Amino acid sequence: MVRPHLPLNAFRAFEASARHLSFTRAAIELNVTQAAVSHQVKALEEQLAVTLFRRLPRGLMITTEGESLLPVLRDSFDRMADAVERFRGGHVREILSVGAVGTFAVGWLLPRLSAFRQRYPFIDLRLSTNNNRVDLAAEGLDLAIRFGNGAWHATESTRLFDAPLSVLCRPDMAEELNQPSDLIGKTLLRSYRPDEWKRWFQAAGVQDLGPMRDSIVFDTSLAMMEAILQGVGVGLAPPLMFERSLLSGAIVQPFQTNVSLGSYWLTRLQSRPVTPAMTAFAGWLETEIEKSAH
Repeated sequence: MVRPHLPLNAFRAFEASARHLSFTRAAIELNVTQAAVSHQVKALEEQLAVTLFRRLPRGLMITTEGESLLPVLRDSFDRMADAVERFRGGHVREILSVGAVGTFAVGWLLPRLSAFRQRYPFIDLRLSTNNNRVDLAAEGLDLAIRFGNGAWHATESTRLFDAPLSVLCRPDMAEELNQPSDLIGKTLLRSYRPDEWKRWFQAAGVQDLGPMRDSIVFDTSLAMMEAILQGVGVGLAPPLMFERSLLSGAIVQPFQTNVSLGSYWLTRLQSRPVTPAMTAFAGWLETEIEKSAH
């Protein structure tokens, strides 16, 4: 296919003029004369056989044709700038898009990201968080860190580690908890899994639960932790993800009993080719997990 001649200088002159609605300001940005910008835009209009601006006594007014062209050019220039930026410093920069459960991202990943950046300075990591519901294909993700059993359709999963759940609460609430059965009648906080508290009580040896208050359900453990800190109730969450709050004394773990309902997994679509950046990130995760285990 023979592509038409693309007058890039004229496109740049038009895009800058459209942003400023002024040939003069566009000329200052592009470091050329006002006459040169006006000439480039006029030549583009003649080539396209449309009017892109209406010339006013004090500036410009973009036409409907100009408005339809502008977003296409802006997107194209941004993409070209991103592509050129990848070669900064004589190295090809790779973009790595990773989605992660918010609890994992904040509680485990973020404190370690500076180490990843130091080791792989030429990988541009783009991190998005979710509440464990993610569509790798629709969101354009290279990798996703999820919590569950590792079985997701058309997905390759690598187990990272377990994150058992245990009781977490404020120190003043913990003073009222001498044994697990003391939790009965308290406001209990949990995630979307309805059997969490029942399984924890079973692990703690509490057989007769009796009447229990309805739990407050959260879609993320991060929101649950904020509720715990505000004294709303007692939560069931992974202590491993809230080590900083535990170390600071803002929250405590009144009982050592825990229950494991799944693991964190690094996942990717089976149809997605593995890139060097994906391999580097997976290897780095493995190393960091081994270090934290010792």
